[in-house]
Amino acid sequence: MIENRELTLDDYLAILRRRARVILIPALLAPLAGWLISYGLTPKYTSQSLVLVEGQKVPESMVQPVVTQDLSARVATLQQQVLSQSRLRPMVEQRLGVRNSNVDEMIDNIRQNVSVEPVIADIAQIGGGQRRKPGQGTPVPGFYVNFSTANPREAQQICNELTSMMIAENLKSRQDVALGTTDLLNKGLEDAKRTLDDLENRLAAFKKRYVGQLPGDEENNLKLLMGVNSQLEANTQTLNRAQQDKSYTASLLAQQLAAWKTSQSSSSPQTLEKQLQDMQSQLLQLQARYTDDHPDVIKAKADIAEVKKKLAEVNSASEQPGDPANEKASVLEPPEIRQLRLQVHQYNDVLQAATRDQKRLQQEISVYQGRVALSPTVEEQYKQLARDYDNAQKNYQGLLASKSKSDLALKMEQQSQGERMFMLNPASFPDSPSFPNRLIFAGGGLGAGLALGFGLALWLELRDKSIRNEADVEAALELPTLVAIPWVSDASATTGNGKGRFWGKHEHNEKIGSLGGC
Repeated sequence: MIENRELTLDDYLAILRRRARVILIPALLAPLAGWLISYGLTPKYTSQSLVLVEGQKVPESMVQPVVTQDLSARVATLQQQVLSQSRLRPMVEQRLGVRNSNVDEMIDNIRQNVSVEPVIADIAQIGGGQRRKPGQGTPVPGFYVNFSTANPREAQQICNELTSMMIAENLKSRQDVALGTTDLLNKGLEDAKRTLDDLENRLAAFKKRYVGQLPGDEENNLKLLMGVNSQLEANTQTLNRAQQDKSYTASLLAQQLAAWKTSQSSSSPQTLEKQLQDMQSQLLQLQARYTDDHPDVIKAKADIAEVKKKLAEVNSASEQPGDPANEKASVLEPPEIRQLRLQVHQYNDVLQAATRDQKRLQQEISVYQGRVALSPTVEEQYKQLARDYDNAQKNYQGLLASKSKSDLALKMEQQSQGERMFMLNPASFPDSPSFPNRLIFAGGGLGAGLALGFGLALWLELRDKSIRNEADVEAALELPTLVAIPWVSDASATTGNGKGRFWGKHEHNEKIGSLGGC
């Protein structure tokens, strides 16, 4: 192939005619080789079973389904559970009769050759339709279980066993989920009940401890505090007025007592005698200075005579002890003094009562002031307790409703009213092997032969440097072509009807007759 020029469609057709044998021989031999190779491989037979999923018989608006997971995810989980070592070993040893070291090999063979495919019921679901939300039903009506092995009877048996195990595992898992949910809700409900009772007791104790200080009592406490302050002010005024009245009455009583005691002391014998002695001494002094006719001496004598008269009367009264009226009269205080004493006593009672009321009102004021001062703190603590209690009550009510729904779901599962998997088509007995597919092997050989033929043709064409036409001359010599002389052959160039053969027609049927002009 001459480089440095563009190839046209005629050039490609010419290359195809020249290299047709190189392309067709591998394309014809490779499918035959693929067909023969397929007979040398160990055949595998595939058994298939169909499992359908029936929705729950109770409407979902009345009883929520136990499992809301998508069917594809649940089938994948079931597949992993069934293919676990603990589930496959009993099946291989008991049902298939495999023993010793062949058990692990058989388990690995089962895991490698089993497949699960969903049943497509809607064309819109092909290629990944819209995902359905949990609880909206099953996106596919069922699934296929496929198992491949060299023995068709064994493939059918293992496929049936695996399908039955998946159905049983699904039923068990649904019941376990329902029972586990119910047990979990029972424990949660008990814990919520204990928490609710504890908060209720704490709230009742808090109300009892801070009675009158709860939210809503602050305004009432302020009103009571103002009323008690008014009472204290009035009580203070009463106390002050009583103290003033008592002081005034006590002063009057003191004056009356002094006067009364003076009068009482002046009429006693001892006082009169002492007074008489004093007056006599004074008279002697006056007589020493003045005569008997002096007025002072005369007055002093008259006073002495008066005192002597009183002393004689007192002595005569004291010599008669049988008259109690005189004694009582001399002992009893005047009515004015007794009235003043009664008033002082009454004022003392008023002062004591006012003092007690004052202390009581001051204590009440301290209590109400403390309540008002503690109201924000108590209100915050009360709100926190009330909020915790409300949350606990809502949680308890929610768990109670969930428990009721869980009990209904459990009964639905136990009575087989929920979603159910059942085997619609048992595992089929494979009449023909699913592997190898000889048509696929032949088609693969055809593709490989064509690729090999085209590759060889391209390689040979790249290595060929022949000059076949005017374009090759111009590209090789970089000179224009003047004359072209055709190549004439009697046998190879034409057929009996004078037309050129497809296999023998070559591009070199024309020879260059001139090397080109200057």
